[in-house]
Amino acid sequence: MQYRELGHTGIKVSTLGFGCMRLPFNGTPDNIDEPAATKLLHNAIDNGVNYVDTAWFYHAKVFGQKGESEPLVGRALSGGWRKKVFLATKLPQMAIHAKEDMEIRLQEQLKRLQTDYIDFYLVHGLDGENWDRMCGLGVCEFMDSAVKRGLVRFTGFSFHGHKDDFPRIVDGYSGFSFAQVQYNYMDTEFQAGYSGLRYAADKGLGVVVMEPLKGGKLAQNLPAEMQAVFDKRKEGWSPAEWALRYVLNEPRVSVLLSGMNAQQQLDENLRVCSVAEPDSLSKEELSVYDAAIGVMRASIKADCTACRYCQPCEQGVEIPEILSALNASAMWKTKDQWLTGYMRIKGKPNLCIECAKCEEICPQKLPIMQLLKDTAAVFGG
Repeated sequence: MQYRELGHTGIKVSTLGFGCMRLPFNGTPDNIDEPAATKLLHNAIDNGVNYVDTAWFYHAKVFGQKGESEPLVGRALSGGWRKKVFLATKLPQMAIHAKEDMEIRLQEQLKRLQTDYIDFYLVHGLDGENWDRMCGLGVCEFMDSAVKRGLVRFTGFSFHGHKDDFPRIVDGYSGFSFAQVQYNYMDTEFQAGYSGLRYAADKGLGVVVMEPLKGGKLAQNLPAEMQAVFDKRKEGWSPAEWALRYVLNEPRVSVLLSGMNAQQQLDENLRVCSVAEPDSLSKEELSVYDAAIGVMRASIKADCTACRYCQPCEQGVEIPEILSALNASAMWKTKDQWLTGYMRIKGKPNLCIECAKCEEICPQKLPIMQLLKDTAAVFGG
């Protein structure tokens, strides 16, 4: 296993982090297969993985409720395993409605995880609006207090917002030591994107990458045209290895999180993260990603450049985000609202009153009103 410095924390973390959001389960996500999940986690640690990531909401029966991942991790790390890893979990800002809720949640998480302290504590799932709300509730002062009392060693945040809001969150609290962002070869412009990754690293923050395989979409069941791009290469790498190597090629990345639920996945992840070094991909190899991306983008429905001339819409319709979700649905042949980003859009198509102002100003002359209807049809309203 290779290790990299996590920003200015002075800690070296394994390039492979164990993400506890997709553990093996039976029937429903809250019914975790505890023996299988525990064995997988212990095998990862025995092979050098020292970063374990979980959250309040992971493995809930219904999205947004308290989940079973934290208690499972607490039990799995008992009996001496806790001392072998750096443990990360997240302040569930979506469940914080008053200042005192932050302390209540932290204390409960410590009990659920069976630990006296959390190494890396993130404000979960921030966008610009939620950051402003949490600042108003005193999250910075709370984080300072948690660190001072020894309940938390280092603070950070995970980001799921528009990239324009990312820098001001990085700069909004001097106590942040790291940031967690979505990054893979298909998502260099999505959310924080590569520009956000670079901004955080250049500010001295460690960078933790989530969704390096885009929820598994870059690892298996690829569209035939995309699979063919990788099949003809002499390296013999699987699509998953190509995706992991892309992330690890970026020297600013400290650790990537992989949600493994089978030993075969763990074995491949361990092997790749033991050999893939920063700046090791050749120009020819990097061109393979361009070819794969080109194949996928040929199937998009809306040639939107996200210039945002159509924003702000007077009715609050988030047009670029909606068209991005429509394109993602077409590329991946899925109606998954989380994977496509549609779930997080607040200004959905139903707000449109067909004033046509967006079409009048669109440089690409897109039939936006029809595309909004198409998106609503794909995602069910």
